[in-house]
Amino acid sequence: MTRSSRIAHAAANNARLFRAPGRANIIGEHTDYNDGLVLPTNTALYTWLTISPRNDRLVMVTAESLAEHGRFDLDDIAPVQHPTWIDYLKGVAAEIETTGIELKGADLTIFGEIPIGGGLSSSASVEIAMAFAMLGIAGVSMPGREVAKACQRAEHNYGGVKCGIMDQFSVACGQHGDAMLLDCRTLTTESVTIPVEMTLLVTDSGVKHRLSEGGYNQRADECRKAVEMLKAKDSSIMALRDVEPETLDVHAAMLGKDLLRRCRHVVSENQRVRQAFHALQAGDISGVGTLVKHSHMSLRDDYEVSCDEIESLVGIADACDGVLGSRMMGAGFGGCVLSVVRTECVSDVRREIGEKYGAICGAEPWIHTVSAAAPAGEVAVT
Repeated sequence: MTRSSRIAHAAANNARLFRAPGRANIIGEHTDYNDGLVLPTNTALYTWLTISPRNDRLVMVTAESLAEHGRFDLDDIAPVQHPTWIDYLKGVAAEIETTGIELKGADLTIFGEIPIGGGLSSSASVEIAMAFAMLGIAGVSMPGREVAKACQRAEHNYGGVKCGIMDQFSVACGQHGDAMLLDCRTLTTESVTIPVEMTLLVTDSGVKHRLSEGGYNQRADECRKAVEMLKAKDSSIMALRDVEPETLDVHAAMLGKDLLRRCRHVVSENQRVRQAFHALQAGDISGVGTLVKHSHMSLRDDYEVSCDEIESLVGIADACDGVLGSRMMGAGFGGCVLSVVRTECVSDVRREIGEKYGAICGAEPWIHTVSAAAPAGEVAVT
């Protein structure tokens, strides 16, 4: 179903239509749950959600992309040990109601354009679309930042993923045409326009990750363990964003090889985020590309969240004329690769990546050109 037909379908069925974009993070990976800095933008791939209110407290869901149906009762929501897609939606409803808002039952249909497990934040997009839709039919508004917090709690408590705030905050609050420097501790933001000379290209490796079952939570636990050790030496350290490179040098032996590497990635990545923001302000797209390259090396070597397919794809992309730097994006262990490309070279780069990586994996990869999109909200159907 096309976007125009989706609008027409909602109008014909007297339903309301909501959408939420995907998130493409330029730089700042695994820093958000360490109270650090990130530099995301949204992209014009969406989760679409049609909703009609019910007269009871049941929520009936059709997930078109999964060809599945689900249901739950707003009065009977609890976390489960092995969450599936429906638990993310349950969690959003439950966390909104903990704020004192009473929701209504609803009939929902969800269709997603965002590759699942690709590092473009399909889960946060679904969560935010669900939140705005349920609030909409309840006749209640909530600031985007509060919606983001509720959806982050839903992912923690019902999705089983110890994620940071970046994905939900970007999807709920990002601005069209801009990247957002987000301080994940204070939730303060600064916007910067993405130069027209620079294009972000996203290529799917074909390797899917599932965060609640992969190494994502393990990395978050490692960071917390390192903070506990460092805090015992310096009580001002509350998260890895409070750590300086010199502190790591002093306590390297205490941390040990693995924890030192995890810390080194987060500390250096926060520095790269600030540098990338200033490079964008100055229109220095080559500088952005170089920082993206260094980010990937840090994610590969210190955080150890890459894989063979990602390495092949990054190597192919970086060898293309016009590519200024590439890195794995999202949690890692698969997913997509982001490349910073000179805009005049995008067509040739897309073709070359498609041919060369397609020859390796046996099928031409999905490639997406990022178009910095507006945040989530309702779409008029009349």
